[in-house]
Amino acid sequence: MKLKGAQIFFECLKREGVEVIFGFPGGSVLDIYHEMPNHDIRHILVRHEQGAAHMADGYARSTGRVGVCLVTSGPGATNTVTGVATAYMDSVPMVVFTGQVPTALIGDDAFQEVDIIGITRPCTKHSYLVRDVNDMPRVIKEAFYLARTGRPGPVVVDLPKDVIQAQTDFRYPRRVDLPGYKPTLEAHSGQIKRAYQLIKKARTPVIFTGGGVVLSESSEELVRLAETLKAPVTSTLMGLGSFPAVVPDSSGNMDLHPLWLGMLGMHGTYRANMAISHSDLLLAVGVRFDDRVTGKISGFAPKAKIIHIDIDPTSISKNIEVDVPIVGDCKNALRKLIEAAEAEPIEGLDALRAPWIEQIRQWKETYPLAYKQNSEIIKPQYVIDKIYEVCRGDAIITTEVGQNQMWTAQYFHFSRPRTLLTSGGLGTMGYGLPAAIGAQVAHPDRLVVDIAGDGSIQMNIQEVITAVCNCLPVKVAILNNHYLGMVRQWQELFYDKNYCGTCLDASPDFVKLADAYGAVGLRASKPEEVEPVIREAFSIKRPVLMDFVVSPEEGVYPIVPAGKSISEMLLV
Repeated sequence: MKLKGAQIFFECLKREGVEVIFGFPGGSVLDIYHEMPNHDIRHILVRHEQGAAHMADGYARSTGRVGVCLVTSGPGATNTVTGVATAYMDSVPMVVFTGQVPTALIGDDAFQEVDIIGITRPCTKHSYLVRDVNDMPRVIKEAFYLARTGRPGPVVVDLPKDVIQAQTDFRYPRRVDLPGYKPTLEAHSGQIKRAYQLIKKARTPVIFTGGGVVLSESSEELVRLAETLKAPVTSTLMGLGSFPAVVPDSSGNMDLHPLWLGMLGMHGTYRANMAISHSDLLLAVGVRFDDRVTGKISGFAPKAKIIHIDIDPTSISKNIEVDVPIVGDCKNALRKLIEAAEAEPIEGLDALRAPWIEQIRQWKETYPLAYKQNSEIIKPQYVIDKIYEVCRGDAIITTEVGQNQMWTAQYFHFSRPRTLLTSGGLGTMGYGLPAAIGAQVAHPDRLVVDIAGDGSIQMNIQEVITAVCNCLPVKVAILNNHYLGMVRQWQELFYDKNYCGTCLDASPDFVKLADAYGAVGLRASKPEEVEPVIREAFSIKRPVLMDFVVSPEEGVYPIVPAGKSISEMLLV
């Protein structure tokens, strides 16, 4: 029996295990929407196509499965580009289906025509323009395979209207054969041996983890290796949650893991940045060594031999020259290092590490993360502390971008992978709310909280109605300081306090806005109101916007000024 392209589309998605599509209809994809009621795949109608991409992203990050969105041609497709680039920078598995004008009109500047393949080529893992309905099953199979394997990433599949309408016999490929694409999963045993010999000689080692640990589901191996080697662990923003920040102490109370340094880099902890700067060995796992982490290259880990594990060979020695490159899946490489450590234990390990652990303890006590909460005005850090305290760390947290993002990274103690969803590489304002919706769709029984700024939340605030219509009880905590806070802080520190373009005195009343959308709006303007507002919000089974009126000129500290090494921190 012959099937139309629109029917083939759904048959392919079923075979890939797709349960939900985030989308917005338009002329070029109407045949797919016409077919949609005949298939058991949930559709979430968004209010802006950028929101669809971020929702698919949040769904993917929180589950490890491929996120899917569907949009029409032209502006529908171009509206997803920021979301595609966000996923690309953070290696998120996603397939974006875009409609296209009929093949005969491609290149003629037809109504709502745009070369989305050309536009997205620099920010996708791969892109396809399907010109023949017979190619649809193969292309979709390959798209999902590419999105989820190796270093994950977004794939765009462009579907012309006539291809969607055409008919053919449906056959879904059993396997994918891409001769030029063979990711290396198995870490080379010789490189593992070289790495372990360096580890054995180290006196002040640091394990440096990134998003690759989360993506490869290798947190368990990371913890085991760190505890076996008694090596302290620091993380990039994308790696938070890959190592438990807190663990039960001898009395059963939760306390910081003794090996946990916190996040490093521009807004990293003093102890993490100093540990990197004084280490003699850096074991980097699933990281990119991006500029927000390294600061001035010549000042980054200047005394350390560097071992770098990554599945993407192009990431190794791209920004930082390394001594031992290990190409392979992080889980596989960490398991092999554990085997090496267990087969050849380091003599006198406790005594060997004791001075290093003591030095780190002193750094922590000398310059801990801290703020002073008074009785008059809410400190934004206090809001993060209270969110963590009320939910006991058991939540999926998304963020927008800016100060809200950095305070969350500093003061919310992430102890499980896939519980922090944030735009790291691209720094996309407007990411948090739709990402939270995507995560809530995937985890209907989990608490999902978007920690936002009053500037960034307005980038995609229209998606509140998406949460309302789909009965998704997402919570949004707005740190309302009436500024574009991070940019304002840079203006304060480095641009003579010229606050040009960063004052947001004309922001809306978020409580009234929540009500207009059919959500619940709550406000706290005094410190004693913070915890009651959070508890009330968490008890309500509906979307809630919490408006916290916070100190307007509070800064994120530590901060490493541009061009400085990470040891040159401004602490207050």
